[in-house]
Amino acid sequence: MVRSLLVTALAVVVLVPFAPAEEPKKEPAKLTVNIFASNADAKLAKEMPENGVIASAKAWDKLAKAWGIKEPVKVNFDKEILIVATTVGSRLNLSTKLDEKGDLKILGLATSDFGEGFRYVIKSVNKDGVKTVNGKALPKE
Repeated sequence: MVRSLLVTALAVVVLVPFAPAEEPKKEPAKLTVNIFASNADAKLAKEMPENGVIASAKAWDKLAKAWGIKEPVKVNFDKEILIVATTVGSRLNLSTKLDEKGDLKILGLATSDFGEGFRYVIKSVNKDGVKTVNGKALPKE
């Protein structure tokens, strides 16, 4: 009886170190930029990047200056891009999904009410694996 308990205990001790380790859970990428704001001058909405993507500090500084964003957050454009959308509605949400081909799909959902000026959302996205955005090449600047 004692011998069978000892064999069972040894078997348990021997099996534990060989149990497969759990994979660490990946945390979602932290947003370095997550801006929702308004601008009273509706004409300035045309300053939005053509494809809704900013891939350089020069382009980010230009947009921040045009829209009056004081002290724009520093972005590491080697690792991130910014996605931008505007609306005349009171609310705007952006979501993204990277497909298996490396195309980042951006979807903006806005309310249909109208307000003065325009609202905008600017978010940072990890550019690892991103080859195109909504089927178009990433901008050079």
